[in-house]
Amino acid sequence: MNDERRTIGTDGAAGRGTRGGSPSSGARSLAGGKATPRKPVRKAAASSTSEGSAKAPRKTAAPGSAGAAKPGTGPSATSGSTPPAREKPRKSASRTGAGRAKAPTSAGSGSTSRPRRPSAAAGADAAPHLRAVTEEDAAAAAAAAAEEAARETRTASGRATLPGLPVEEVLVAVVQAAQRILGSDWEHRLAVAVAALRKRLSGDFEVDEFGFDPQLAEVLTAAFEPIAEKWFRLEVRGAENIPSEGGALLVANHSGTVPVDGLMTGYAVKRHGGRDLRPLGADLVFALPFVGQVARRAGATLACTQDAERLLASGEIAGVWPEGFKGIGKPFAERYKLQRFGRGGFVSSALRAQVPIVPVSIVGAEEIYPLVGNVPSLARLLGLPYLPITPFFPLLGPLGMIPLPSKWIIEFGEPIRTDAYEPDAADDPMLLFNVTDQVRETIQQTLYQLLVERGNAFF
Repeated sequence: MNDERRTIGTDGAAGRGTRGGSPSSGARSLAGGKATPRKPVRKAAASSTSEGSAKAPRKTAAPGSAGAAKPGTGPSATSGSTPPAREKPRKSASRTGAGRAKAPTSAGSGSTSRPRRPSAAAGADAAPHLRAVTEEDAAAAAAAAAEEAARETRTASGRATLPGLPVEEVLVAVVQAAQRILGSDWEHRLAVAVAALRKRLSGDFEVDEFGFDPQLAEVLTAAFEPIAEKWFRLEVRGAENIPSEGGALLVANHSGTVPVDGLMTGYAVKRHGGRDLRPLGADLVFALPFVGQVARRAGATLACTQDAERLLASGEIAGVWPEGFKGIGKPFAERYKLQRFGRGGFVSSALRAQVPIVPVSIVGAEEIYPLVGNVPSLARLLGLPYLPITPFFPLLGPLGMIPLPSKWIIEFGEPIRTDAYEPDAADDPMLLFNVTDQVRETIQQTLYQLLVERGNAFF
């Protein structure tokens, strides 16, 4: 048997009642009671974000709903009567610039309004305008970047730089320093040095019977020039007294702790006289490793009578420093006071070769390494004639070996002729003594005169 009963408040349809037409509400209507009014839930519609957009209209509750009934006006429903059907809420047609406004539901339903997703048409107005990047756009961007880089380069005056290092400024400084030190023709000198080095590496060079290498001597002279001209500020006097041809014997004072005066004399003869100086060195020079080989290639030879006579007889300019180790090892307090010149062996060689003797006075060597002490016991242990102690060595270590920048003057005196004597006069001890003393006194008096003319040793 079918159950024909129907649920009250469901419009005659079997099933579960709605919130607006619940059984309890229908029961109260049948009993003649008043329906409890429900406060409608109101929610403002979303306002438009663009100018001139209107708000969505607010909807009223459907008639006959429980929430819309006023007190005392509720319908008297019977068992066969049904409440009017609830109207569906109308959607808001208001559209904003960013999308559609929110549409509220019926106030009597008690549900809250839900935001609606903006449509594609509404979002198209707010989204940025996009387009595909073409090859023309890429080319234009690359051209703009290149122009910006060129502008920055022009702003920097065309100077190539690395992070934190101005390369071009460094190169300009190096070139200027080379010009100041090596002179305006430094490029030519550098090219000559490179060419000589190439010949050395290929074995294309010659040496004489004493081991002298003219190419190496030229390179060493060019390398020593900045030290002589810029550091020591060398002044050469009497260069016309250097014979332009033929043999000659140069006799000079010796000082300076380290024999730098021999290098300076050779440089002055080469630069101002156009000749190669052949120094006569002590045995210790050739006993030192590497130093002896370089000295041989630079033109030095052993200070003995046989080698000296051979050099002078072949038309070379030989140089001798008769004071020897006594001269370079004397204390600073005895500076520019000549030591004994020996027994006159250099005069004997000049008389036999019939070559002039040129006195050479050197001022400036005494100040480069002021000798203030000596360690004889340690010097003998090392096989050295003396072990110097200066104000800076060994206190400052390797830095103490840098010579002080004293001002140098080298003067070549008038030659003393020996061709007025017979070659056999070289065996006369009195003649040798007299000529030796004459050379020594000439050098000593010239030193005193040069010291007065030079003034301060460093300024």
